[in-house]
Amino acid sequence: DLHMSKARESARPPELAVGWGGGSPTAARRARVTSQDELERRVVEAAKSGVALLVRGYGRSYGDAAQCAGGLLIDGTGLDRLVELDVEAGRARVEAGCSLSALLRAIVPRGFFLPVSPGTATVSVGGAIAADVHGKNHHRAGSFASFVERLSLVTPEGRRELGPDRDPELFWATVGGMGLTGAIAEATIRLFPIETPAMVVDTERGGDLDEVMEKLAEADRVHRYTVAWIDGMARGGRLGRGVVTGADHAGAEQLAAGAGRKARDGRFLADDGSRALSVPLKPPGNLVLAPVVRAFNELYFARAPRCRTGQLQSIPAVFHPLDALEGWNRLYGRRGFTQYQFAVPFGAEPLIGRALSELQANGLAPTLCVLKRFGEADPAPLSFPLPGWTLAVDLALGGRDLALTLDHLDELVASAGGRVYLAKDGRLRPDALAAMYPRLGQWLETRERLDPGGVFVSDLWRRLAPAGGRGE
Repeated sequence: DLHMSKARESARPPELAVGWGGGSPTAARRARVTSQDELERRVVEAAKSGVALLVRGYGRSYGDAAQCAGGLLIDGTGLDRLVELDVEAGRARVEAGCSLSALLRAIVPRGFFLPVSPGTATVSVGGAIAADVHGKNHHRAGSFASFVERLSLVTPEGRRELGPDRDPELFWATVGGMGLTGAIAEATIRLFPIETPAMVVDTERGGDLDEVMEKLAEADRVHRYTVAWIDGMARGGRLGRGVVTGADHAGAEQLAAGAGRKARDGRFLADDGSRALSVPLKPPGNLVLAPVVRAFNELYFARAPRCRTGQLQSIPAVFHPLDALEGWNRLYGRRGFTQYQFAVPFGAEPLIGRALSELQANGLAPTLCVLKRFGEADPAPLSFPLPGWTLAVDLALGGRDLALTLDHLDELVASAGGRVYLAKDGRLRPDALAAMYPRLGQWLETRERLDPGGVFVSDLWRRLAPAGGRGE
């Protein structure tokens, strides 16, 4: 039966895989695993046969990080068990394919929250570690991997148990390693205790970029979670105007005083997996056009309060607002979009405004723009956050001079000691990688120890691998 199953699978035609941005799809054979033993068997078989392999979660990498052209793409979302929830110790042991959304539904009613949450809950735990995702609280808590106590990594030479205090070099190479050191099978995560499932939110407007950055820095000193929405279409004296949000978990007294009846009907519970709206599978074209974005930004900024404190909001509204619109990436049409996210150290603040100005000057319409501040970096060589500022900008693919403009911004970012986020990237040049990630050589040596045959490969790595880096 096993032989017949393998024969049927090998006879299946390759299937297209594409990143969340919708650009550059490639074909690979697909296989889904539902047990850790099956995952281990797949890795060993691929190593013996010389087949390139990559594990894919929910496909929320914007570019080509979760694609493996001509190889075997393993769907890891079948490894979705919550193995153990230790309420006394405040930790969860989960399989790597468990989504953050499912984990939230399990832990929020028990009085816990994720220590770090990215902008979508439709991310696997393994993917969160592989990309070392960050959230709105990096200035306080750091990245997701800072709360991973242990992970089980499947390599061609067997399974390894890693942690910050157990083979730390291998652990930190896997963190932010974009799935190229092995297949994460399971992880144990420390959780963050909360009293209620509600958030207390303060909101304030800033009339230009300097004012927004000043208010965001002040919000960091007060709130656990902070972020600034930036109007990427505003020009001149209004360049970089935006809305700064600071949030904290509501205590029981705050919820009782401010929520009333609406708090008791479940309004503040974590994401239940439902979606209120959905974008059609085949929209007529790019719906995120410059006039539409400009009109939306004008309305959003005008309706934002000059200063409002103490508003109660739900966890999904604060952390994952776009998850309410299923398939929102399809709004950009068939060509798709890219998210250009870079970080620069403190002292390089002028580069934020320059990036916005250059995008506008080159006829590119920045749609969704988000600004945050980062705290201390973790020890992972390929982890994205560094102490400083990060700007994320959505841009429709196919715009005039897009590639040339972003290449130029890459040069400015690298010269300022900054970097771009590999989980969002789909177009970085290989020569820029080492400049942005100066510990790349150290990571390459560690990866060679974990995967000496170069079994784990992605389209991103084929595009960026330096000579001898086994990107083939």
